[in-house]
Amino acid sequence: MQNQRYVQLRQQLIAATISLGVILIIGTIGYGLLEHWTLIDAAYMTVITLSTVGFSETHPLSPQSRVFTIVLIFMGVVNIGFLLNRLTEAFTQGYFQDRLRLQRQQRLINTLDQHYIICGFGRMGHQVALEFAAEKIPFLVIDRVEAKIEQAMNLGYAAIQGDASLDHTLVTAGIGRAQCLVLTLASDAENLYILLSAKTLNTQLRTIARATSEEAVQKLQRAGADTVISPHVTGAKRMAAVALRPQIINFLDGILTSSDRSFYLEEFKVQTQTCPYVGQTLNLGELTTQSGSLILAIGRQDGSLLKSPSGSIHLLEGDTFICLGTPEQLRSLNQLLIPL
Repeated sequence: MQNQRYVQLRQQLIAATISLGVILIIGTIGYGLLEHWTLIDAAYMTVITLSTVGFSETHPLSPQSRVFTIVLIFMGVVNIGFLLNRLTEAFTQGYFQDRLRLQRQQRLINTLDQHYIICGFGRMGHQVALEFAAEKIPFLVIDRVEAKIEQAMNLGYAAIQGDASLDHTLVTAGIGRAQCLVLTLASDAENLYILLSAKTLNTQLRTIARATSEEAVQKLQRAGADTVISPHVTGAKRMAAVALRPQIINFLDGILTSSDRSFYLEEFKVQTQTCPYVGQTLNLGELTTQSGSLILAIGRQDGSLLKSPSGSIHLLEGDTFICLGTPEQLRSLNQLLIPL
């Protein structure tokens, strides 16, 4: 793998540099002992010998010092030649460029907050990333396969190569600051193990997991997954819906995933500290009239969903508004619910 070659190249560069330093020390000590020179004279003679610049000797050399110089030259030529060879390979293979890119990626990851984490960059993970990118929300990708990480980074996504089941990888991805984890791996066992690790590191984390069987759905739900999706079941339901109600599905697709849509479905959560309408009715707040957006439903904290809510319903802390409107209307509603 390319990453392994980079690790080996890095180790060779470090070893060659240390070896050159050792040779410099040996030469300085050797001339000092053989010729009783000062430290600066011995170091100077060592440097001009290893660099083969052709300057004259600092002081006349004894026969044994000339033999020592021959050995020192041989050692220096071999070491410097190897070091130059490794540096040339590092430049031609883009080692330093990749290191800079990884450092920029890590700085970007360190700035992420309330972001989404996608575990697995297969076909499903790739599609999830495309949707997140279209919505311009912060997210990053984790995958253990180097080629998939390179693909994600080439698309401009923040990405980490590693095993998401390891706490170190999740911590590096900022799991403590994340708001949602999306598990798209094909293995139910891996998704379950990562879920358990993530929930331990961030108990408030919202989790969405993929499952390939009904048994896996139940296990992931028992493990604490907020939502578990079976691609086979979901795909079958969608195919049936398209067959029976094609216009409705086209309309929903247009407001959920289209990149050039004029109407959006959005949700807003009510907070006591910021929302001035908690405890009031929809009629009193006149949210629909003031914003122009359509309130389709209200989700309660107990999991119930109030569809087509009437004006007599009181707003409660933790309510989630599901609304339809233009970007301007939705921004207006958001400003009413969460004033600056």
